[in-house]
Amino acid sequence: MRIGELSERTGTPRRLLRYYEEQGLLLPERHPNGYRVYDERLVDRVMQIRGLLDAGLPTRIIRQILPCLDKPRVIHCADTTPDMIATLEHERDRMTERIQSLVRNRDAIADYLDAVRLTQDEATTRG
Repeated sequence: MRIGELSERTGTPRRLLRYYEEQGLLLPERHPNGYRVYDERLVDRVMQIRGLLDAGLPTRIIRQILPCLDKPRVIHCADTTPDMIATLEHERDRMTERIQSLVRNRDAIADYLDAVRLTQDEATTRG
């Protein structure tokens, strides 16, 4: 597929896809005419990259861990440094805190919606 289709399917602007390529996060094939050709599997890869970026990981860390995500059951990264491990532990903990905060906020919104619906149902019943 061409960059426009990948952009459309992932909701990622073309400019960002080119940036991901510059950062070594995506490696599309190139036709002799220079056009990028994106394999179907890169749709999932772009979604992984976006999720990791949204979680706050910098591209330099994402570039290091992406090869490990290809086969989740067989993770082995020989060049993992103690600094990278510490960074990933910190990011994991930060994500956990963010998830907990999102769950609390989701639950608060759900409780609010339940209360609003109950109030509306009571008003309808009386009305």
